[in-house]
Amino acid sequence: MASSEENVTTATEPETIEVQAVQSSPDGFHPHRGAKRQTAILVAAAALVALALMIYSGIHSRAAAESRLTKRTEEAAIPTVAVVFPREGAPTQEIVLPGNTQAFSDAPIYARTSGYLKRWYFDIGAHVQRGQLLAEIETPEVDRQLEQSRADLDTAQANLNIAKITAARWQDLVSDGSVSQQETDQAVSNLSAVKAAAESSAANVRRLEQLQAFEKVYAPFDGIVTARSTDIGALIDAGASTQPKELFHVAAIRTLRLYVAVPEVYSRAARSGAPATLTLDEFPGQTFHGTLVRNANSIDIASRTLLVEVDVDNPTGQLLPGAYVFVHLKLPDETHSVTIPSNTLIFRKEGLQVGLVRNGKAELVPVKISRDYGNSVEIVSGLQPTDAVIVDPSDSLVAGMPVRLSSKPTGGNGR
Repeated sequence: MASSEENVTTATEPETIEVQAVQSSPDGFHPHRGAKRQTAILVAAAALVALALMIYSGIHSRAAAESRLTKRTEEAAIPTVAVVFPREGAPTQEIVLPGNTQAFSDAPIYARTSGYLKRWYFDIGAHVQRGQLLAEIETPEVDRQLEQSRADLDTAQANLNIAKITAARWQDLVSDGSVSQQETDQAVSNLSAVKAAAESSAANVRRLEQLQAFEKVYAPFDGIVTARSTDIGALIDAGASTQPKELFHVAAIRTLRLYVAVPEVYSRAARSGAPATLTLDEFPGQTFHGTLVRNANSIDIASRTLLVEVDVDNPTGQLLPGAYVFVHLKLPDETHSVTIPSNTLIFRKEGLQVGLVRNGKAELVPVKISRDYGNSVEIVSGLQPTDAVIVDPSDSLVAGMPVRLSSKPTGGNGR
């Protein structure tokens, strides 16, 4: 064991001596320590460069992200719209307007005397001539009053005759002084009073005779009976204090009237004497011809239309009063129009408008509608077939706003 320890000591002694020799170098130079310092400096420099690169990369990426976000925000602020092109329609040669036929003469028939309906002669749908008897009224009260007034007239005429004789006799006697002038004047005055009473009685008789004549109800013109509102035994009260009851309704249908509201933009077609064509759903493929006889010569402020009257001959009675018809009016000149979907219209206080896309910006244009087809409307002014019309414009759409097209524009039918 002792020899082993000696060997170890002997083996380690030279190393110890070498280390001590290095540590005790007279000039103080330590090679290993200098190498460590250089390595530490290089590591620190590399770390600073890496940190600078990381900071630069972070700042650059953040700036790029902010730039991209700003660009995306600006792009998102621009609304995306779909557009359609107006569909150009054929030149409008005529306009078709709705209307209702009316009888040329249409009158309710009332009684002018009170009583009970004795009999009637015509029911609904019957054709009658002017002056033809429609019904008879039984008026017992008027008959008795007429009898009494005639008796009063006979009495008045008898008094008138005696007054005439008396006045003539007194006038003959006053000439020779047999009677006084005063008595003669009184006789003449009495004659005038009796004559006036006789005339009053005669007038009362004529009045009651006219009331009795109203017992018979006659047709006022040629036509058809469209309503009968009475029957045998019904009470007829023609008093001034009560609402009269209609007995019959008579309409003249050999000529029919139609009142049509023509839009202001087509008012030039409403010329007196212009021809008009009528079509009805119940007569497919058949047309009827009429004439525009007059117009109101004034535009209705509420509806912006011109009221016109069209008369149609109806000798066979094929057309019925109250029928719904379509009136075709020829236009004097061609009117060019375009058709757009109804969901392109903008309703604001400025009036009816549509939005267009021009040079990447929205533009609001006023338009005028001639006809409304429901899903689409016909525009007669304000649009051209080359205009890109915005579909479903938002409430925030204003003129000059940048817009982006979502897809390729389609035709005016929106399909």
